[in-house]
Amino acid sequence: MLIRVTLFLSLLAAPALADPTSQTDPGGTLNPEEMSMARVMENIRRGQTDMSSCAAGYLITKSGRHQMAREVFETCADAGYTGAMTWMAQLDNNGLGGDYNPDAATDWDRQAAAAGDPVGKFNYGLALLRGYGTKQDQEKGRRLIDEAAEDNLPVARRLRDADYDPDEVTPDADNWRYAPLF
Repeated sequence: MLIRVTLFLSLLAAPALADPTSQTDPGGTLNPEEMSMARVMENIRRGQTDMSSCAAGYLITKSGRHQMAREVFETCADAGYTGAMTWMAQLDNNGLGGDYNPDAATDWDRQAAAAGDPVGKFNYGLALLRGYGTKQDQEKGRRLIDEAAEDNLPVARRLRDADYDPDEVTPDADNWRYAPLF
């Protein structure tokens, strides 16, 4: 009986006494992080983009880690995610995690618009109306805003219904930003 109990206890203790390297899969990591910020950044730094990793950029920037968000959004934008392009525009337009750069912001929105993104169309159209970060072209700006409205973007419909008056969609506090520089 004592031999059976000893054998039973030995079997129970065997995993705790085993070499930890014997528990790892030679083809990868045992129990890798799956839903963590570290995993998102690891994927992004490898150039692996997917919808979940790109969407995590929103949480990252809202938590105030703008440089990290830039890394996510730029990688995702380069991979063709238009939502990441409009977020890069937002970061550049507000100097978050980098310099304030209206030209770069407008270029990101232009790329998103060219790829068919309604928010990109609206933002780039508004920039064209104002001549903000690009040469002013009211006709092209209105056309892009109309396209965004046809894509059912409510703010674009609101701007169109207000006869394309930018004050309808932009707070007064931002007027300094859109004033002519000369």
